[in-house]
Order: sequence, then C-alpha cells, then structure tokens
Amino acid sequence: MFFFVPLQFSWNLSLRDMRNTEQLHLYPVPDDRVVAFSTTRHGGCGSGTYGTFNCTPYTGDEPSIVQANQELLCKLVGVTSERLIIPYQTHSCNVMIIDESFMQLSSDVRQAMLQEKDAVITDIPNVCLCVSTADCVPVLLYDSVREVVAAVHAGWRGTVGRIVAHTLQVMREKYGTQAADVHAIIGPCISLKAFEVGIEVYETFEQAGFDMSQIAHWHPEKEKYHINLPAANRLQLLAEGVPLAQIQDSAICTYTQHEDFFSARRLGIRSGRILNGIVIK
Repeated sequence: MFFFVPLQFSWNLSLRDMRNTEQLHLYPVPDDRVVAFSTTRHGGCGSGTYGTFNCTPYTGDEPSIVQANQELLCKLVGVTSERLIIPYQTHSCNVMIIDESFMQLSSDVRQAMLQEKDAVITDIPNVCLCVSTADCVPVLLYDSVREVVAAVHAGWRGTVGRIVAHTLQVMREKYGTQAADVHAIIGPCISLKAFEVGIEVYETFEQAGFDMSQIAHWHPEKEKYHINLPAANRLQLLAEGVPLAQIQDSAICTYTQHEDFFSARRLGIRSGRILNGIVIK
C-alpha cells in the first residue's frame, strides 16, 4: 500500500490542510488556491494492469471504469468532470492554450482539438489541466504572479525536443510569464537507474545539444547507456531561468515503485496511466 510522505523542499510556504488520500500524491505549492497532484494505483475500481485507479481514457481500459475513477478524482480535487482536461498525447512538442472560447465548445469538438497535444496551459480557475504518464516525465508549472498553470508530458522524445522550454516560452508570449516567478514540479517517472537506452537514443540527446556528462551514465557490464530524464528536464527549467529553489522533484521512480504508480515498462503498454494535474481553485 502506498502512503503519502510529505516532501522536503525549500519553498517557504503556509500550506493548506492538504487532504491526502490513497488515490492522490499531492504536492505543496506556494498558493493555497492551487492543487497539484499525481494519481496513484490505489483506491479505484479497476483491476489487473489497470488496477485500480486509472483515470486516463486512452489506454484500452473499460470506459465505465475510467469514468467512475474520473468522477472520484473530480470529487477529490473539487472540479466538475467537464473541466477535467486530458489531452491525447503523441510525444510531440505541441502546446495548447485552454481559454474561455475553448471551454464553451462542445465536448466532442474539445476532444478533437486536444488530439496530438503534449502540453496544456490556462489561467482559468477551476480548470484542471492533466497529462498522462507511465514512465515519461510529467512537469507541472505555476506562475505565481500571473496565476497561470501548465501541465507538460515529456517523454524522451519530448525532452529532446525541449517541450518544457517551449511551454515556458508560450506562457511568456501569451501571459507575460517570467521564469523567476515559475514554480515547477517534476512528477513520478522512470529514474536514471532504470532507464536503459540504446546508442541511438543517447546520440539523439547528444546531437540535440544536451550535456551528456550531466544526464547520462555508461554501464560497461551491460554495454548500455542510462539517461536521467528528470535531470534533463530540470536543466531545461534552469536554462529558461526558473530558480533551482522553485523546482520540486518527486524523486519517485515509476519502474521501481510500479505497485504504487503505473509503469509501462513494468506492466506493458496495455496498462493504466498516472494522471498528473494542476488547477487554480
């Protein structure tokens, strides 16, 4: 069974009485009106590799079970189901702004517009932005001055494409976000120790200009590289000007903690996903 353990970090906060449940891993943020979370595998109604709290509809899970889990999630977070935004991700660097005009559209049109989006941004209260992961890196962003939030899905391809940096650039262009005002959360994902890659992936990062001495480790016994995806995304945040003290890392490895968080490498592609979300209340 998973139990929430409060994270140690350097933000000087006055936190709300956070209602931790077996379904949610909650993150401290510098504003009592903001809720940021990652779902666990516990407290839902699913089974098998979808057991038990899969809230993502794009996985092959039974739709009625996903809907029931989403209804519970909405109750826990305090939003209505139509304000739960879950894009269909394709490892792209496509970023979408969720504005009032989008929220007025029909459900079918909204769902069509969310296809092939790997990051979403909004400044609308009570709209819960989510990304689905199961080893990839979720990054949640909060501009505490302009009250803008974003949810980013950064798999290794998105990391190479610097989707986190791109999302911050869109926030700056649309809302005037300054990196110094941004607080970032790196959620559960596969760790350096577990993320073994082929030489082609290593070379893709290298050709994209990453400092491989900071994000890669060679294992001679296996003749394989390991890549540190959380570190690669942290470096993007720092390069954009986000202060190190405002970057929170969950330090949760999905591969080794697959009983508590979904891991595609451990459970297979036909399995549940962690839903990582952020909302301004």
